[in-house]
Amino acid sequence: MPENPPADRWARHDWWGVVLDAPDVAVLARFYSELRGWAIWKQDATGAALDLGEGVAYLSIQYNPDHVRPTWPAAPGRQQMMLHLDFEVTDLEAAVAHAIGLGAELPEHQPQENVRVLLDPAGHPFCLYT
Repeated sequence: MPENPPADRWARHDWWGVVLDAPDVAVLARFYSELRGWAIWKQDATGAALDLGEGVAYLSIQYNPDHVRPTWPAAPGRQQMMLHLDFEVTDLEAAVAHAIGLGAELPEHQPQENVRVLLDPAGHPFCLYT
């Protein structure tokens, strides 16, 4: 990170992000945009970048026609999740209902009381927690 990064976030050169593979860029970009209220900064058939609105972090979606949905919970010999996103929410029940309304799935296996593991439209697990 630069010693004295510019105040203007667009002038900074220490951006970082997470990239998720998906068979349909538009579907997954729209899902996270609507789930979190993040603007889709750019998008085409091969990828998308979501602007988180502050700081220098971003979420990208990368087209992968060979994407294999992760298995949740993990099972031997099946595609494992490589990472998952965590989002703190104030009302877990409402946040879960909102995510499901946008196309998320709520698996039966839930490991904690104050956390809900959901699957995004490409099958990536993500957590909503209080």
